[in-house]
Amino acid sequence: MTRDERRRIIPLAMRAALASVAMACSLLVIKGYAAWHTGSVAMLGSLADTGLDLLASLVTLYGVKLAAEPADHDHRFGHGKAEALAALFQVVLITASAIGIAWRAIERFSTPAVNEDAGLGIGVSVVAILATFALLAYQRSVIRRTGSVAILADNVHYQSDVLLNVAVIAALVLDQYVGIAGADPVFGIAIALWLAWGAFQASSQAIDMLMDKEWSEEQRAAFMEVAARQPGIRGIHDFRTRRAGSHDFAQFHMEVDPDLTVRAAHRIVEGVEHALRDAFPRVETLIHLDPEGHVDTDNPLVEADVTPHWFSKRV
Repeated sequence: MTRDERRRIIPLAMRAALASVAMACSLLVIKGYAAWHTGSVAMLGSLADTGLDLLASLVTLYGVKLAAEPADHDHRFGHGKAEALAALFQVVLITASAIGIAWRAIERFSTPAVNEDAGLGIGVSVVAILATFALLAYQRSVIRRTGSVAILADNVHYQSDVLLNVAVIAALVLDQYVGIAGADPVFGIAIALWLAWGAFQASSQAIDMLMDKEWSEEQRAAFMEVAARQPGIRGIHDFRTRRAGSHDFAQFHMEVDPDLTVRAAHRIVEGVEHALRDAFPRVETLIHLDPEGHVDTDNPLVEADVTPHWFSKRV
């Protein structure tokens, strides 16, 4: 990614992150009043989720800001993994909130209470749904222009908010207008389970990032197809990938004719690097040059040749 591209992309992502923070703050205030006024467990769960939305949006904002900072002397690969550490901190808070909401809902079964002013809770939830739709539309426009992974994750998170607010409306309608006893705590438990599931997913993604999990097979194949079709390559092995925040890293050993001069071999490497940079501008690539037939190790996991499929297509 060029410096001009970076200057253009980061402000857009920052604005999207700030928009989600501003919306979460606004909804936190009105949902807090609605939860206190109605006494609804489902509304309390929605309030807790909005509080977590605010935290998630702040983390996203921090991650986008951190992604804009270049690598330094102590962090030569950048600071992307700070997002994973922050996500694990989020998971702890989300899990604690889910347990608290579920406990409150279970208590409501043993000590029933009548919700008050369901109309207020429904109105607040409708406002939240409309505001969330507006935010989702804005985030999608930013994602299309920037490809920001952080904003994409925030967008997915806010999509679940629409379902949660629909659940709150259903709980209040069934409990107060239809007269189905226990509907509110049942939906409260459902929301708690939803939060717990979200925490599990967030923890899995964060752990995968910290453990340097490989890209998906589709991503690896698309990347290697561009590399393998460049002229002068005799083979590619030891292809490794990882992700750190919004940054992707790829490295591999590339084989060329052993009789080439250093200058000629280097030109082939530069051609591959330029092709990969054009196709995948947000991936940092490291290529190690080997003469054809050179064996680095007897470890098949490391030495595996990943090019026969594409070379057969070229022939």
